[in-house]
Amino acid sequence: MKHQTLILILLLPLFAALTGCNNSTPTENMSNEDILNVLDIKIHKHPKDDNLYYDRAKIYLQLNRVNDAIADLSRAISINDKEFKYHTLLGDAYFANGDVEHSYKSLQRALELDPDNQEAFLKLGEIAYYSRDYDRAMENLSKVTAKDPQNRTALFMKGFIYKETSDTTNAILLLRKVCDLYPDYGPAFEELGMLYADHHDPLAIEYLNTALRLDPKNTNALYGMAMYYQDLNQPEKAEEIYKQILDINSNHKEAWHNRGYLQLFTYGDYPVAIEHLTRAIQCDSNFIEAWTNRGCAYELMGDKKHAREDFMAALLIDHTFQPAIDGLNRL
Repeated sequence: MKHQTLILILLLPLFAALTGCNNSTPTENMSNEDILNVLDIKIHKHPKDDNLYYDRAKIYLQLNRVNDAIADLSRAISINDKEFKYHTLLGDAYFANGDVEHSYKSLQRALELDPDNQEAFLKLGEIAYYSRDYDRAMENLSKVTAKDPQNRTALFMKGFIYKETSDTTNAILLLRKVCDLYPDYGPAFEELGMLYADHHDPLAIEYLNTALRLDPKNTNALYGMAMYYQDLNQPEKAEEIYKQILDINSNHKEAWHNRGYLQLFTYGDYPVAIEHLTRAIQCDSNFIEAWTNRGCAYELMGDKKHAREDFMAALLIDHTFQPAIDGLNRL
């Protein structure tokens, strides 16, 4: 099962020198809310100052007030359409709001104004990646790395794309490069560990342990390690790590499911398997594998009624799911 991998929004630093009424100037020691108050006063006094709207939009994004940020950036652009950074940040804001079309248009406008805008290329690469347009993603990310060969985000995303497209050799090369350049960047060690785990390579443990050293509560890294041991038929080690995951996140559905799977098919303890698989279903009522495997557990216990109910529940989620179809046929 694939873990989710998170991509951060790139924001420009705020604390630029501002001047205004009553000598109120935001400083690094002020909270975001206090800075907003200062900017509100300034904007009230200077409603045509486009840069003030831009500064306030950056604070809104830090506070996850995306719609407010979009509104302020739109105002800034209506006053001054020639400032590329306004369009770049607006592209960020639209992307954060899930509006890929407007994000793309804003970033293209930023590049019209500044053809060397690395942040715009980076964001366009991210948009293309999420759209599964890997060729366009690579094209934009390569423009970033051509200018800045050590750009962490671009290198990491390119490595991730190679991994997604099964180009293991290039994925390993790039992810290792990120790990060498940025030894405190946990996601690179996590991804590289997962990649080695998929190929049952012992190096997986080394890289996943580094990811856990950097973030002891990294359940993705723990899950990759547990799956590594499970795939190598070391269920005791896998079970121990699944318990660690659940100590961190008691609603980790995959950990509950895999514990149930081990009880079902490795240890043959059907009642305990049902308990664990039930917890997985409680975490996600559309967890089709959990429904199907719980049906198998009931089937093996001779409880055809509950087995049929679980197989049917799985088919309500996906009527083509073959393991559930096979389960019903066996009954």
